[in-house]
Amino acid sequence: MKARQALLALMMVGVLTLAGCANDSGDQAASSRSSSDGSTDVGTDSYDFTVPTLDGGNFDGRSLAGKPALLWFWAPWCPTCLGQAKPVTDLATRYQGRVAVVGVAGLDKVPAMHDFVRMAKISGFPQLADEQGMVWKRFKMTEQSTFVVLDSQGTIVSRGRVDVGKLPELLDPLLVG
Repeated sequence: MKARQALLALMMVGVLTLAGCANDSGDQAASSRSSSDGSTDVGTDSYDFTVPTLDGGNFDGRSLAGKPALLWFWAPWCPTCLGQAKPVTDLATRYQGRVAVVGVAGLDKVPAMHDFVRMAKISGFPQLADEQGMVWKRFKMTEQSTFVVLDSQGTIVSRGRVDVGKLPELLDPLLVG
């Protein structure tokens, strides 16, 4: 009987662990239009950061000013993030020159981040090596496989989990005008 209870407890831990990295398939486009705490951050203060990139350079957040931006927060050990890599890379190509797409790697060390980029075949847009979590904290991100969408003035339009296929619904309206 104790073995059965232990097995059941172990299975529950496994399910909860996997759920923490799962990709919500519900309609997140509408529910994530404001930040997770209900507020909306406004202005170019969002861009006040400089972080190393995985290619050895530095990324100045102020380079995002003046056009919409999509920030993808990922971790190298996250299977959901691995599944998002190709669709996000495709979005970077689709919106090239019109939306700044930036990957923000965190929750691990640079060598693991490099391995993830190589394995996922990510290219064509910058990948930040945010080992200290500076950008994650700035945008109040607490988990991987999440996104921040900013308009051209730096206002956060969406923050949190969004089905990658629904990101154009958030990005396209920012390009009108």
